[in-house]
Amino acid sequence: MSLASALRTRDLAELPGRRDEDWRWTDLRGLIRALPPESPPVAQAAENPVLAGLDGARVLYISGRLIEGDPVRMSALGEGTAIRRFVSASEGTAHHLDAPVEVEAGGSLTLIDSFEGQAGGYLASASGAIRLGEGASVERIVILDEPEDAVSVARFDVALSPGARFSQTVLASGAKRQRIETHLHHPGAGASVRLDGAYLLGGGRHSDQTTVVVHTGAGGETAQLCKGVVADRARAVFQGRILVEAGADGTDARMGHHGLILSDRAEIDAKPELLIHADDVACAHGNTVGALDAEAIFYARSRGLPEAAAKALLTLAFVGEVTARIAHDGARAMAEAWVEARLGGLL
Repeated sequence: MSLASALRTRDLAELPGRRDEDWRWTDLRGLIRALPPESPPVAQAAENPVLAGLDGARVLYISGRLIEGDPVRMSALGEGTAIRRFVSASEGTAHHLDAPVEVEAGGSLTLIDSFEGQAGGYLASASGAIRLGEGASVERIVILDEPEDAVSVARFDVALSPGARFSQTVLASGAKRQRIETHLHHPGAGASVRLDGAYLLGGGRHSDQTTVVVHTGAGGETAQLCKGVVADRARAVFQGRILVEAGADGTDARMGHHGLILSDRAEIDAKPELLIHADDVACAHGNTVGALDAEAIFYARSRGLPEAAAKALLTLAFVGEVTARIAHDGARAMAEAWVEARLGGLL
């Protein structure tokens, strides 16, 4: 069951709901009572200033259709940067698209994916397989910046080859329902993974970051860090699952989730999971949810900072630990600016 299958069959029974364990905090069946019409073709979209100044091959999808760029050429890049925009541009409609990526053995790609809403009240579904050849390297930065009345679900399945490196940073601002899933097959064999995320939610926004990493072979690494801030009536969901199968000895897998709640009405639901069926592994996970440290605020104020400025500085530093791990200079600067702008609207 998924939003994609519901849109394909026009059957509401295909929507996942609270009875599905992995969807109990992001209920679509109880939310969507009727499926809207298919999104019509749209030929143009306004420029996104967040992406200004970034160089790379450009691919534009509008309302589920490829409008501009060459995904095949992008996937074949031996080394380079690609910028994909997934724009929803029709009010009250629905669409799905599939956008795969393949990087050849030894290739290197910085992939920036921007999910944008230039209309409201839509249902948007996206999927894609990301395949890395032996020794390939991909750094992916995902920005989810959509209107508060939208429903958006994305699922990407990542498969690594021996010696490959995959890094991902997801930045989410939420929507009526917003969910991004990353399912990753980890072969071990010297491959390494970094899966990071940040959410910055206000109003009545909802954002769900769900990841599943399956280690099937010996000698693999996974490092995961997710941080976020919720204010007003917002709700954040973090679900991270790392499975170490029998025979995946020598796996080093570490996961951390830490959230800040700025309002009594805001909510964070977190479920980090480690399932280990191998010996000789180094695995750990941690999870904290709370308010800003009162002692840190007092210390900052004792140095002359107003309370509002002290809270803003501490919150920016808290989330900044995620964006600081982005290796690509231009993408890191973009991510830091995006986070600072979003926080300005929450504090």
